[in-house]
Amino acid sequence: MQYLLLIYRNEAEQAKMDAAALQKMGGDYGAFTQSIIQSGNFKAGDALQPTSTATTVRVRDGKTLTTDGPFAETREQLGGYYLVEARDLDAALAIAARIPGAKVGSIEVRPILVYS
Repeated sequence: MQYLLLIYRNEAEQAKMDAAALQKMGGDYGAFTQSIIQSGNFKAGDALQPTSTATTVRVRDGKTLTTDGPFAETREQLGGYYLVEARDLDAALAIAARIPGAKVGSIEVRPILVYS
């Protein structure tokens, strides 16, 4: 079964990190990504640009409305994702717990809906 692992973190806190900490975090993510590629769990994944680059789209009464920025103000922002193959939810949760961002943010685990 496939699961989407959504990585949430506080952009303001990350912006305060020094170059060494950012480099270590990048290395940790690289090692994690290689491990799930080698195990066969990896399907896709990417980091996202900051929320300052986001545009939210809504359609109301046939009119398209756009707003700069994310839809909701939250303490943590969506920063990236992994799409993984896992035998069950417990396996997906175990993979999510190994994502470096879980130490400072949160990982939302969502099963992919399979249409019949």
